[in-house]
Amino acid sequence: MAETSASRPASTILLLRDGARADGKGRGEIEVFMMVRHHQIEFSSGALVFPGGSVDAGDKEIVARTDLYSGGEGLSEADRGFRIAAIRETFEESGILLASSRGTGAPVDAKRAGELADQHRVALNEHKVSFLSILADNNLQLALDTLVPYAHWITPEGMPKRFDTWFFLAAAPPDQLGAHDGRESTDSIWISPREAVDGGESGRFKLPFPTTRNLIRLAKQATVQAAMEHARGMSIVTVMPVMTKTETGRQLRIPREAGYDGEVFEVGALG
Repeated sequence: MAETSASRPASTILLLRDGARADGKGRGEIEVFMMVRHHQIEFSSGALVFPGGSVDAGDKEIVARTDLYSGGEGLSEADRGFRIAAIRETFEESGILLASSRGTGAPVDAKRAGELADQHRVALNEHKVSFLSILADNNLQLALDTLVPYAHWITPEGMPKRFDTWFFLAAAPPDQLGAHDGRESTDSIWISPREAVDGGESGRFKLPFPTTRNLIRLAKQATVQAAMEHARGMSIVTVMPVMTKTETGRQLRIPREAGYDGEVFEVGALG
C-alpha cells in the first residue's frame, strides 16, 4: 500500500466575468480566467487550470496583520490564510489584484494593478520581495470578502503530492484582464466553462478532474451575479476522491451530495 503524504493547504480562484456575444449584441456566456501550466512544473504540468497555489508562511504573517486586509470578520485564521493565499497567487500568476486602498477603501483599478504588477510581480515570483511588504508599502488592503467559497477538494490518499484546496469564486475587477507570468504558466485565456470542458473532451486541453467538475457546475450559471449568488447559497461538502483501478482504467468515487452530478466517474485508461 502506498504511503500517504500529508496534504498541503492550497487555494485557487475562479475569476469570472460576463462575456460578450460574438456579434456584439448583448451578453454572452460567463467566462473564467484560466492558464496553461508550464510543462516543467511538477504538479499538473501542461494542464489548463485556475490561478492558485499553496498557502505559505508569508500568508500566515499577513493573517496576523489585520490592517492589511478587510472582510476577515467571522473567519478563522486558517480561513483567512486560504483567502490571502488565493489573492496572492492570483496576483503572482495573472497580475489581477483583489485589493483596495487602505485610506479610501476604493478598489484597486486596472491601471494601478498594472503598475503594481510591473513593479513587483517578477520580484515576488522570485521571492525577492514579500507580498506583505508590497501591501504595506502601497497602503493596500486585500479584499477577502470578494471571495465566495465554491468547493473544497483534498487529493486522494496514496498520491505522492497531496493538497487540501479551497476553490473560491470572485468577480474580476473591471478592466483587469490578466496575463500569464511566462514562468509557471505559458498561456492564459478568458474562456466559457462550456468551451473549456469541450476542449478537455476533444483533447485541445488537459484538464485535471476537479477542474472539469467545477467547470461543468459553473457552466450552469448564465451570469457572474447568478454564479456568485448560487455559491453563497451552497452547502460545501468536502471531496476527497477514492480511486480504484478497473479492467479498462481508473474510477473515481466522490460524495454525491457534493453537487457534481454523480458519484462514480470514469477517468480514462491507465497510462
